[in-house]
Amino acid sequence: MKIRSKISFPTLLSLIVVAIGIITSVTAGVVMMGYANMNQTTAGVHFRLRARTFIVAESSQGPRFAFVNLDAGMASQLVNIKVLEKLKSRFGNLYTEENVAISGIHTHAGPGGYLQYWLYSFSTLGFVQESFDVIVNAIVHSIVQAHINLKPGSIFINKGDVVNAGINRSPSAYLLNPAEERAQYPANIDTLMTLLKFVDGASEQSIGAFSWFATHGTSMSKDNKLISGDNKGAAARFFEDQFATTPIRAPFNSFNTPDVGKLVTKAQTIKATGGHTCSKTSSKECKVRKNDGSLFVGAFCQSNVGDVTPNVLGAFCTDTGRPCDFNLSSCNGNDLLCLGRGPGYPDEIRSTKIRGETISEGG
Repeated sequence: MKIRSKISFPTLLSLIVVAIGIITSVTAGVVMMGYANMNQTTAGVHFRLRARTFIVAESSQGPRFAFVNLDAGMASQLVNIKVLEKLKSRFGNLYTEENVAISGIHTHAGPGGYLQYWLYSFSTLGFVQESFDVIVNAIVHSIVQAHINLKPGSIFINKGDVVNAGINRSPSAYLLNPAEERAQYPANIDTLMTLLKFVDGASEQSIGAFSWFATHGTSMSKDNKLISGDNKGAAARFFEDQFATTPIRAPFNSFNTPDVGKLVTKAQTIKATGGHTCSKTSSKECKVRKNDGSLFVGAFCQSNVGDVTPNVLGAFCTDTGRPCDFNLSSCNGNDLLCLGRGPGYPDEIRSTKIRGETISEGG
């Protein structure tokens, strides 16, 4: 990443990460939120979704700001209302609509049915209470844990450009902007990444980083049925793995046949990281990545995504294999046949991995 600027300032801060409580009834048969494709129903998990929170406060009970980065298509007004209701019952007026922000990473591979408006509920075949509840509860749990772990620290801000992570999915439309306006920018997409780094005041160790970068969560296609945080969720997972006690990157599922012998040999070299046994009857708290303030938290948040697509090979017609019409983004008049190709085409899981690594490593 090419650095543009860097500043820092001391403050009280805390970060926390907790997995969204995905359970069987949500991972099977729920229409996904993003592509408005009623046939895209959940049928398994690519990797678990999470809610990551940071809180910045002037003092332990003073003014503060809480930001939640949610592995979902977007947040919703109803989610915000219910989260704030639960926080008020525990903390009074410490957390309100004025100092709590909930932002989705815009993955198109998460369970739908948690938005209250008809336009969004239509494609998911109605409101899904269980989908809604696990999202609300995960956000609240994340904020509560962040609140408990509030401690002195410093924040550093950095900005830089990440290249090769996206292209403009509608370049012909961009060319309709006035030439003098286009001349103000070096590219037809925004390549700027802004990163906040959080450092523990006592140990001076990095305890987290939240970054904002523009690219759609569409490395996983409209035909995918596995719940996934897509490229930004993958980037967060990779980034956090780098700071784990045993920095072993968990393998991604892929359509390619793995060498089982090599995987077994590698697995035998991995030492236990101090977890505890979970059974089928264990509580959901046992099955999530909890944080007592000692684990690094990495979040890749969505920004001005606009027409930025991670499918950098361009758009092609599924019937002919030829590039889509440049001006109409269609194939003989049918825009449904025009689909983007990611860097790992035709393996979209590999594309998600590649794009997640690019974002995680800052280009």
